[in-house]
Amino acid sequence: MKENKQKTLRLILGDQLNINHSWFKTVDEKVTYVMMEIRTETDYAQHHIQKVIGIFAAMQNFAKELLQLHHKVIYLKLNDKNNLQSFNENLDALVLKNSFSCFEYQLPDEYRVDQYLKEYCKSLTITNNVIDTEHFYSSRSELGNLFEGKKIFLMETFYRYMRKKHQVLISDGDKPLHGKWNFDEDNRRKLPKNHKPTPPLIFTNDFSEIETEIKKISIKTIGVVDSKNFLWPIDRNQSLQLLDFFVRECLPLFGTFQDAMAPNEWSLYHSRLSFSMNIKLISPQEVVNKAISEYEKRPNDIEYNQLEGFVRQIIGWREYMRGIYWLKMPEYAALNYFEHSEKLPQWFWTGNTKMNCLKNAITQSLQFAYAHHIQRLMISGNFALLAGVNPNEVDAWYLGIYIDAFEWVEITNTRGMSQFADGGIVGSKPYVSSATYINKMSSYCTGCYYDKAKKTGDKACPFNSLYWNFYDKHESKLSKNPRIGMMYNVWRKMQPTAKAELLEQAEYYLKHINEL
Repeated sequence: MKENKQKTLRLILGDQLNINHSWFKTVDEKVTYVMMEIRTETDYAQHHIQKVIGIFAAMQNFAKELLQLHHKVIYLKLNDKNNLQSFNENLDALVLKNSFSCFEYQLPDEYRVDQYLKEYCKSLTITNNVIDTEHFYSSRSELGNLFEGKKIFLMETFYRYMRKKHQVLISDGDKPLHGKWNFDEDNRRKLPKNHKPTPPLIFTNDFSEIETEIKKISIKTIGVVDSKNFLWPIDRNQSLQLLDFFVRECLPLFGTFQDAMAPNEWSLYHSRLSFSMNIKLISPQEVVNKAISEYEKRPNDIEYNQLEGFVRQIIGWREYMRGIYWLKMPEYAALNYFEHSEKLPQWFWTGNTKMNCLKNAITQSLQFAYAHHIQRLMISGNFALLAGVNPNEVDAWYLGIYIDAFEWVEITNTRGMSQFADGGIVGSKPYVSSATYINKMSSYCTGCYYDKAKKTGDKACPFNSLYWNFYDKHESKLSKNPRIGMMYNVWRKMQPTAKAELLEQAEYYLKHINEL
């Protein structure tokens, strides 16, 4: 890297902790890095306490690592007297005090911060530059370029393009390994009754000091934490340990049970690497490469469908969601295809509901700041969509409660995939279900207050009547969708009395939603 002749201040955001970035390859006396814990970032959403602690802890560790490598670092902690609690005020003060002649930053992943820093740079009288984060497989605009002039943005098309471009699980130049691109049909099994998954690898970091600092200024948070035994990885070393654990212990059954759900099994065979990846402690390339390497070393232990399902989540789904985000923002954040306007039930913040599936998924989320993709999509998301909740409410809840939730990946998953508020940009149909699917993929229905088999009457599972109520209410928008035409055929053939009973049951449940 060319030596920097100007006295330069470089901003590192809390989700830009990539020690392998080209910035850090050379120690330059004229370059100072700044990191800051600020109220504008803790307060724009109500975050899980584990998320705030996790990001601050990872930032503090990253700053220490840079200092050990002899870089110059200014670190503003949350309660420092000279912390002015916003990017621009802190940066202005530092530029003035230290006579910096250049300001540089890495491309933010969030539209809000991207716009903020662009505007900030317009106000500067010193030179400024922006550089890529050097993290993702694809650029911000790559998906948009691929689908230019198209109305449909099929994830599978993007996934195949990415596989070919990066030569991931490819043979003979551009053919998929083992003859087909997608082995998803092999990955939908329920957890057998007496099957006990491998206990998850958790860490025991003591961040009680950070918790004290957060509480000192009354930052409003969600959920609970044992800050003396903080279980998430907060540096590169711990993230690599978790990656090693995943490929060794979990990858052999990851695909098979990736959609399964069971009470008291919060981790199952999932990698839980999304937090580490989303704050850039580890890269998607090294995660994918490590999984492929393990598969090649243990062909008798790891079937190909396990590996392909995992790779698809990262090189396909993760990159695809980011591409949609940068193609469609900021308009995407206001899309509300069904014009839903209800509030989230109060028990979304407590888990106090008689519905076993939602009680488990929400309580787990409050306890661990984590739920896997099917819990998010087909339990909490499914219910919110059937209940007609405003997508703004759903976005805010998901963005806040999950440790790995950053807007670029959260909003396209919730407003798009989960709530179909984008009218079909991300998903080709709304992902709704009755109790049948929940029972098929989980053991939540066993011992539930509600009866999964009952559609109406006392203790009938709310998902059953709400499911048909949703289709009835949105028939004009959905009946021509080829993926759900069959459901409308079933609905139209029902006896008028049966239909009326279902709609009446749904109306009662919606009116008494906080008591469910």
